[in-house]
Amino acid sequence: MFDHISIGVRDTAASKRFYDAALKPLGYTCLSQSPGSLGYGAQGVALWVNDAARPVPSDAKSGLHFCFAAPTRASVDAFHAGALREGGSDNGAPGLRADYGENYYAAFVVDPDGYRVEAYCGAVG
Repeated sequence: MFDHISIGVRDTAASKRFYDAALKPLGYTCLSQSPGSLGYGAQGVALWVNDAARPVPSDAKSGLHFCFAAPTRASVDAFHAGALREGGSDNGAPGLRADYGENYYAAFVVDPDGYRVEAYCGAVG
């Protein structure tokens, strides 16, 4: 459905540290970088992270979050650890979420700008 999503941030250098650490275990890397702009994906850019004069204010009750597909449960664990190491905050430790589905294994973090980010793996084991 989406070709890409773009988010505005206050500091792309801080965001780069965060997203590099969080997304690498999931198989996503920074494929494009220019002053004030980062592009992440696997085969092509699907997430743009750009400097913005007025990023969207953080609002935990907005319902907005981004969920990234993870190949394994171990990669979800590594996503969470990397995100916390590079300036993110915990919003749900890695684990099964039985209320979402029998094999719904996910972790939730908040990035340095307040965006809520999730990694999910539906594979068993």
